[in-house]
Amino acid sequence: MDESELPFESVSGLRLAAVAAGIRYQGRDDLAVFELRTGSQCAAAFTRNAFCAAPVALAKRHLASATPRYLLVNAGNANAGTGRAGLDDARSSCEALAGLAGCRPEEVLPFSTGVIGEPLPVARMTAALPGALERLEPGAWPAAARAIMTTDRVPKLVSRRFELDGRLATLTGIAKGAGMICPDLATMLAFLATDATVAPGPLQACLKGALEGSFNAITIDGDTSTNDASVLVATGALGNPPIQDAAGGALSALQAAVESVCQELATAIVRDGEGATKLVRVAVEEARTREEARRVAYTVAHSPLVKTALFASDPNWGRILAAVGRAGIPDVDIERVRIHLDRVLIVESGGRSAGYTEEAGAAVMVKPEIPIRIALGRGSARAEVLTCDLSYDYVRINAEYRT
Repeated sequence: MDESELPFESVSGLRLAAVAAGIRYQGRDDLAVFELRTGSQCAAAFTRNAFCAAPVALAKRHLASATPRYLLVNAGNANAGTGRAGLDDARSSCEALAGLAGCRPEEVLPFSTGVIGEPLPVARMTAALPGALERLEPGAWPAAARAIMTTDRVPKLVSRRFELDGRLATLTGIAKGAGMICPDLATMLAFLATDATVAPGPLQACLKGALEGSFNAITIDGDTSTNDASVLVATGALGNPPIQDAAGGALSALQAAVESVCQELATAIVRDGEGATKLVRVAVEEARTREEARRVAYTVAHSPLVKTALFASDPNWGRILAAVGRAGIPDVDIERVRIHLDRVLIVESGGRSAGYTEEAGAAVMVKPEIPIRIALGRGSARAEVLTCDLSYDYVRINAEYRT
């Protein structure tokens, strides 16, 4: 899809630019800059990977000491596993942008994605920054969405308009990710912005609430990145009465919009999974707790045997049954467990359903979207996880990633 074909809405109070810095890729943009209106508020969530990348560590420090004015994002180099030198490089890139933009280095948040363990080519980034600042404009969302891609096949860009205190507000977001996807707290890289006026507390609560049912409910390969980060910016350009309370209709309207955008971006990431050919929804019902339901859903979603059967369109239902059984749910009564492929009942009363046929299972498995529904028969809690199949191309893409 050409950039001109990506539908979006500009967000008043925010300008963007994308440029080619030659960080790893040649002949494409790989550096994005976001300029935030003075007075903008910024909420964020980051990976819980113990080997968090240098830009993650530095962005946390900067958020704690200043209100961000710029976001600096590079693709092709993760600046993770780079020790003290990586922190120095991340800091140098922030200082370079701050010097050109006339702000403090702490007002710049750095983000990186790409190969782990390689030094960040700061000189290439700083050389590209003047051109980026010259190109800042409100409509560069599609270019930014492409610039932050690594193994992604398509850019991810979503916009919503919603009513807020009698005004028409805008929310636009981009995300990247196709592999090393199993978010823990945050997401691959996602940047959302609204023109609404929102206080820091409600803004952070809004982002946290949206992540739970979107980016934190997907998996491609079970790997949590060192660089995961998600950001929600509120520029305040709309001029609405500030949202300062965690309750009320205004926050509810914003929350609904943010959740909708995050869910659409998360689904786009799974659809674009490295080598993926199928989108799979694993829903677990009738669990005692939501945590229990999520545990079963992720066990099925992470199973290489289940994922390869999905790729082969093979209704090998025994792999799903085995994954449910090893999820570590105490005292599960297998006689009460029921498993469906879409609407086809495949398992009940401890084994294969009497009415199940291989033909019915095969008819579901050839579809591009496959629902797997598991009822544990022990409560009312529910959870859903999005995943994809595991194909030959996933192995090829990752085997060749650094070549």
